[in-house]
Amino acid sequence: MFIAIGIFLVFLLLGMPVAFSIGLSGFSFFLIRDLPMTVLVQKSISTSQSFTMLAIPLFILAGNLMNSCGITSRLMRFANACTGHMYGNIGQVSCLLSTLMGGVSGSAVADASMECRVLGPEMLRLGYARGWSAAINGLSGLIVATIPPSMGLIIYGTVGEVSIGRLFMAGWVPGILMCVLLMLATTWSARKFGYKPEHDKPAPPKEILSAFISSIWAMMFPILLILLIRFGIMSPTESGAFACAYALFVGVVIHREMNWSKLIQTLKDSVKDVTVITIILAFSGVFGYGVVYDDITVTIANTLLGITDNPTLLLILVILFLLICGMFMETTVIALILTPILLPVMRSVGVNEIVFGMIMMTVVTFGVMTPPVGTALYAVSDIMECPIEDTVRYGWPFYLAVVGVVLFMVFFPQAVLFLPNLVYGAA
Repeated sequence: MFIAIGIFLVFLLLGMPVAFSIGLSGFSFFLIRDLPMTVLVQKSISTSQSFTMLAIPLFILAGNLMNSCGITSRLMRFANACTGHMYGNIGQVSCLLSTLMGGVSGSAVADASMECRVLGPEMLRLGYARGWSAAINGLSGLIVATIPPSMGLIIYGTVGEVSIGRLFMAGWVPGILMCVLLMLATTWSARKFGYKPEHDKPAPPKEILSAFISSIWAMMFPILLILLIRFGIMSPTESGAFACAYALFVGVVIHREMNWSKLIQTLKDSVKDVTVITIILAFSGVFGYGVVYDDITVTIANTLLGITDNPTLLLILVILFLLICGMFMETTVIALILTPILLPVMRSVGVNEIVFGMIMMTVVTFGVMTPPVGTALYAVSDIMECPIEDTVRYGWPFYLAVVGVVLFMVFFPQAVLFLPNLVYGAA
C-alpha cells in the first residue's frame, strides 16, 4: 500500500486532478496485490451509493440555490450594517458573512474564492492593500469548516461513524470563536494600516433591524437544520433535501429573485461541483480498501504510539501532519482518506472523537491557506492579483487567530463539547 501512496503523491505533484490521482493509485494497489478487478468496481460503486453521503450533493445544490436567490447579498447587507463603524469594516463583513453562511460549497478553496470575488472589488475601492484583502477573505473563509452544514463534518461523521448532529452542534463554539478572533485581528491590523471605518458611528438600530429582517430567512436556515436533526424529524441526508426545498421556497416565494434561467444555470453549476466530489468519493473507496487490506491503520497507530502515548503530544503531532496534508489536498479528500486511519488512533489514547473531528476539519482547511503550497492561498492571491508573499505578509495576524482557535480546542476540549452535551446529553 505504501507504493500506492507514493504513486498518489507523485501524480499529485505532477498536477493530475486529485480524483484521478486517488483512482490510479488505488488501481495500482490492485495490480500489485493481484486482486480481482471486480472488487475494485464494487468498492467504487458501493462507496458512492451511501445514503448518508447523499447529503453532500444536496447541500451543494442548496448552497448554490441560496447564492442565486439573493440570500448572500442580504447577509452581506446585514453584516455591513453591523460593522460599518469598525476599522477595516469590509474585512469585518468577510468574517461575519462566513459565519452566517456556513460551509455549503464543499470546498475551502471555493469558499475563500467566493469571499474575494464578492468583497474584493469594494475593498480595493476603499484603498485596502491587495495582499491584505486576499489574506482576510481567504482566512475568514476557513470559518465555514466548522459552521453547519459543513461538508467536511458530514464526511468525517459518515466515514468515522460519528454523530453528525453532535458534530454540527460542536462546530458553533470554535466557529464563533474564530469569527471573534479574526475580527479582533482585523481591527488591530486595519488600525495599523489606516483602514478607517466607513461611518463615524454605529448604524441606527432601525437600519440594522431592517437588514436583519431582510436576511432572517437565511439566518433561520442553520437553526432549523439543527432542530430537525436534533429531534429526529430528519436525518442529515433528509435535511439536505429540506435545504434545497427551503432555498427554492425563499428564492421563488419570499425574495422572488429565482427564475427559470437562474435555476437552470444553478443546476448546471451544481452538477459540475457534485461530479467532482462523487468521483473522489468513488475512487476513495478503492483507496480505503487498500488501507484496510494492508492494515495501514495498525501500522500508523503503532508508529505514532511508539513516539509517545501522551494524548496531547500525539494530538499535536497529528495536527502538524494534517496541516502538511492540507497544503496539498482538499478537505473532503483528507476526510475520506485519513479519518479511518487517524480516528482509531485518537480513540485509543482517549481523545474525544467529536473534538478530534473539529480539530481535524479546522487544521486541514487552514492548510489550504498556508505557504508554501496552500491551494486557496494561490487562488485568493490570483483573484486579488497580488504576489503570494504579500498575502502572507499581511495575513500573519489572521494566521495567529486561527492557530489560537486550534490551541483552544486542544487544551479546552470540554468547551467544544458543551453544546453537544447540552443538546444531546453527555455521550
